[in-house]
Amino acid sequence: MSSENGAPRDGGDGTDGGAEGAPPEQLALIRETVRRADVPRAKPRTWRGAALAKDLPVARVLVDKGVLHLDRYFDYAVPEEMDADAQPGVRVRVRFGAGRGRVREGRREGGGLIDGYLVERRAESDYAGPLAALAQVVSPEPVLSEELLGLARAVADRYAGSLADVLQLAVPPRSARAERRPSPEPLPAPSAPGAGSWTRYEHGGAFLDALAAGGAPRAVWSALPGPQWSDELARAVAATLASGRGALVVVPDGRAAARVDAALTALLGEGRHALLTADAGPEKRYAQWLAVRRGAVRAVVGTRAAMFAPVRDLGLVAIWDDGDDSHSEQHAPQPHARDVLLLRAALDRCAFLLGGWSCTVEAAQLVESGWARPLVAGREEVRRAAPLVRTVGDEDLARDEAARAARLPTLAWQAVREGLRHGPVLVQVPRRGYVPRMACDRCRAPARCRHCAGPLEARDAGALTCGWCGREEAAWHCPECGGFRLRAQVVGARRTAEELGRAFPAVPVRTSGREHVLDTVPGTPALVVSTPGAEPVAEGGYAAALLLDGWAMLGRPDLRAGEDALRRWIAAGALVRPQGEHGTVVVVAEPTLRPVQALVRWDPVGHAVRELAERAELGFPPVSRMAAVSGTGEAVAEFLGAAQLPQDAEVLGPVPVPPTLPGRPRRPGAPPPGEHWERALVRVPPGSGSALAAALKTAQAARMARGAGEAVRVRIDPPDIG
Repeated sequence: MSSENGAPRDGGDGTDGGAEGAPPEQLALIRETVRRADVPRAKPRTWRGAALAKDLPVARVLVDKGVLHLDRYFDYAVPEEMDADAQPGVRVRVRFGAGRGRVREGRREGGGLIDGYLVERRAESDYAGPLAALAQVVSPEPVLSEELLGLARAVADRYAGSLADVLQLAVPPRSARAERRPSPEPLPAPSAPGAGSWTRYEHGGAFLDALAAGGAPRAVWSALPGPQWSDELARAVAATLASGRGALVVVPDGRAAARVDAALTALLGEGRHALLTADAGPEKRYAQWLAVRRGAVRAVVGTRAAMFAPVRDLGLVAIWDDGDDSHSEQHAPQPHARDVLLLRAALDRCAFLLGGWSCTVEAAQLVESGWARPLVAGREEVRRAAPLVRTVGDEDLARDEAARAARLPTLAWQAVREGLRHGPVLVQVPRRGYVPRMACDRCRAPARCRHCAGPLEARDAGALTCGWCGREEAAWHCPECGGFRLRAQVVGARRTAEELGRAFPAVPVRTSGREHVLDTVPGTPALVVSTPGAEPVAEGGYAAALLLDGWAMLGRPDLRAGEDALRRWIAAGALVRPQGEHGTVVVVAEPTLRPVQALVRWDPVGHAVRELAERAELGFPPVSRMAAVSGTGEAVAEFLGAAQLPQDAEVLGPVPVPPTLPGRPRRPGAPPPGEHWERALVRVPPGSGSALAAALKTAQAARMARGAGEAVRVRIDPPDIG
């Protein structure tokens, strides 16, 4: 970042975060260093000669323009009448316009008004000419602290984005009525809570004790099945508050936030935490955010946007179910909540807790690298808490007369009938729209490119082509079993609530999905048909669960297909009663596959560790860092040719980007209707992620500065690399 005369404005090195954390040098992002340029100094003055503030008459402003070539600070003069209100962190409006293709940068009379943040007051400017004055202090409420600015800069550097775009995500829109409303008085620190159900974990009590004592433990928590997870999270927050520090918990959706909210209220009472979700509405949410920023509330529970909540004296950051898609922001620069909290843990030197019923590869990497410790239960505790899991493969379906008639195998029929005698039965149905990929017909191993290990896809005329690098594969054979035949994996879900209603006419059927998501259902016998992620909680737990069409999720053209399928299956199974209470889960998928075997053993950690080792061997994320560059073929080629990529960078592709289907919403990175885009992947080994992000950001900024017409989209760590 630089001022107009080229002086650097930050000392950040844009390092990776992730499993390696952030080195101490990244703390320099919070304290900007200024190299004085050797230019004549001029006392700042406005064009109209208005009286200026006597002390620190220069305001350094970050304008709210999310374009990379303007990702720097601009100096403005502070009029005397604004002196009291124009303090660091407040929202301001300034003159900022363009004329004949040249940015005026607030230096001339005229130009449009634009919002911004006052970052710093200074005695003099590095700019030698006259300065335009601040047009308006929107509000004297300081909303941008030094800590939040440093975090936003670290996130922008990691994701090759602009600081203004990150602050759009971090600071909610202003509500004047909320600002006028006084925040409640802060409550004294509560006493440390008891361990509760944390005693089920081998080091659960020690983890709470460390939080209560003011320590900063870092843990990856494999939660046991059942509803206790929200109370366990609440106890971790309460232990942190007992040490006089603040806590932040990020969950994937409003239903999960409501459960943690209820658990915290039951444990600590009202007024000790804020709930930050979109359901609250803009004014109420901003009022809650202000209470946190002012220090009246020291704990926050919320969905994705809460990852930037300005909690004072932060002692703990926690994330639940980090594999959920909802944790990945869809607005530029598209950060993931897990990575933002990792940066916060490093910058604030606070405790970190990543929890879930399942385990992602990124979580396994945190433990493998030694950055975090595992927080797990013994196998006997797992067996007591988990339901019995049984499997039905597609070959069994083919031999089963009942399955051919109703697409429900006999074992599943029996499990549903038996479960309905004791309570509700959950039926998980994959969403529509999954795209098939190719797999070995004999052992079902995914077909991958011999050059880059990307997924092989069947193009026109039956030709096999890599979805990453675009190379054709003419002589594929399976490295696992030596087979030469391929099959397209099963697509979609055909079971519907109406079909089940006809099969069980005397049983109520409830549905939960994208259009209508149920939060809870009674504990009486009923069939509950749900898509993954929309499963309601049953009072007393489900008597049984049926996981249909497993190939539909395992066959997705996605690096995370197996991990995601297991995560969704375990999330459904965690709502079922324990095996000791006759809880049963039936999964319709090939029993020999790794995710299915991990479900049977209830061993998501073991699955993640094996996946991590395989990705390390093949150079897949998170062991490597990747970036996706999308646009027209010419634009992508020009962009990559101009970018000063690290020497160890490997460019895969480009390959065509699937168009947006008529009537479907446009996906991030997808071409506009009627346009044909291509996508290239850039892969670098560990340690080069920050250099890759910096190179792509510099190339994109240069492209924007010269007004290139065709858009090029850059995304760091894309979740859907195939």
